Amino acid sequence: MSFNGVTFGVFMVLFVLVTGMGFVASRWRRAKNEHQLDEWALGGRGFGGFITWFLLGGDLYSAYTLIAVPAAIFSIGAFGFYAVPNAVVLYSLGFLFLPRLVRLAHEKGYVTLTDFVNDRFQSPALGLAITLTGLLATLPYLALQLVGLEVVFASMGIQAGPTASWIVRDLPLFIAFGVLAAYTYSSGIRAPALIAFLKDGLTYIVVIVAVIVIPIKLGGFGQIFADAGAAIAERTNSPDSEAATISVNASVYMTLALGSGMAFFLYPHAITGVFAARGARTVRRNMSVLPIYTVLLGFVALLGMMALAAGVKPLNGNPQFAVPQLLQQMFPSWFVGVAYAAIAMSALVPAAIMAIGAGNLVSRNIIRQFSRSETTSRRETEISKVVSVLVKLGALVFVLTLDSQFALNFQLLGGIWILQTIPTVLLGLFTERFADKRALLAGWAVGIAYGTIAAYNVSSPKASHFGGSTAAPFFLSSPMYIAISALILNLVVTLVWSGITSTLRRTRKVSTTAPVSPESAASGTENNSTANAPATH
Repeated sequence: MSFNGVTFGVFMVLFVLVTGMGFVASRWRRAKNEHQLDEWALGGRGFGGFITWFLLGGDLYSAYTLIAVPAAIFSIGAFGFYAVPNAVVLYSLGFLFLPRLVRLAHEKGYVTLTDFVNDRFQSPALGLAITLTGLLATLPYLALQLVGLEVVFASMGIQAGPTASWIVRDLPLFIAFGVLAAYTYSSGIRAPALIAFLKDGLTYIVVIVAVIVIPIKLGGFGQIFADAGAAIAERTNSPDSEAATISVNASVYMTLALGSGMAFFLYPHAITGVFAARGARTVRRNMSVLPIYTVLLGFVALLGMMALAAGVKPLNGNPQFAVPQLLQQMFPSWFVGVAYAAIAMSALVPAAIMAIGAGNLVSRNIIRQFSRSETTSRRETEISKVVSVLVKLGALVFVLTLDSQFALNFQLLGGIWILQTIPTVLLGLFTERFADKRALLAGWAVGIAYGTIAAYNVSSPKASHFGGSTAAPFFLSSPMYIAISALILNLVVTLVWSGITSTLRRTRKVSTTAPVSPESAASGTENNSTANAPATH
């Protein structure tokens, strides 16, 4: 794609502004003690409703969301709208359990979800399972934010040709990585919280203008849907197309919406944003008003339909370029620069929080928990800072050395894995009877194993393994989201094991407290548990 000086100039002005905000954020709501993990990673747990709304919105709706959702619509049609109703599940579930979890976090000083699991179950093995699941699910999620940046840079035409050295070819990504790593290390979560104001404001402006102006140019929404439908129908007739091979039915649609909605607030970065809130009341209010962002997501999804109707031919056939190229066709260069800056900010905000969340898991739940020597608060914070940089570096290597499709497949697998932690969280919060730590660990292991094997066996025109996230489970003929079928197995193992354990425990308790016979009482052979009990005849 050709280089445009105006687009690049506007983009750079906004990017420099964001960089400055990231470093200035260390002085915004200055920490009482910057060497406390609560201060660097959670902003002192003092973010009110307004800041939390922008922070969680910036965390939820990332650059890859702005690119991938319309790209899915562009590729497979209206089926890609499953990303919109999952918000109904996401916020309803968040309203149910997050306020209670945040209240406990404030009372007991939880920084991560593993802190809750360790405190509730006193099981290092179960806590480590939750920690490793969170880390493995976060790395590809973070890598996809860098993929989103790559799409923006390529759309602006600032990437060098294939004959250039790898340093020159990927220099824009290196610069973005360096800036992100530097201000995250310096300012912690205050940086993405402050940047989220600008990021969300620009995103709203760009999307609202787009859904007003583009339909006018394309003849209205009726014409857009007609043209898009014709384009999808033509593409479906091609046996090599993704639209022709995907299983489109109600079970897939519903389980994808349900599973992706249930999974989000289990990710370390989502919990980090939630724990930074001032209290349970703040979180509850945010779960009530955050669905406003779903309207924005619906508008973003419509851009995929508009790209189909406009006859966009994505660069190298990659649907991720559908929206950037649509914007270039429909708007002046300066506005395209604003749009690209909004997408780039939508990568930087969640990427920073993801790195912080991963750093917290390593410093708090691996090094501090399993270290033989005492880890001070200052050292814990420094470790988290360093790990946040290393995680971003790992994601950068991931993106530069592997195909972006592999990163996407890994992220789909991460979604399957992270959902297997929900029984531990919900049962741990709301029940005693069915929350046996060994049962939860066994259920988690079964869900992880089944989900991984099932995903490995999925093929597509682009991959012989890990080619998708839906498959027909068990003895059923209809496909569904693998994370849901794995969760069903997880729950069956957990509940059956917990039920048996609970029954055996009650039986053992009854047997040890049963009254003794007069003969044994007279001979003085009663056990200690019944020695003081009155004899019954």
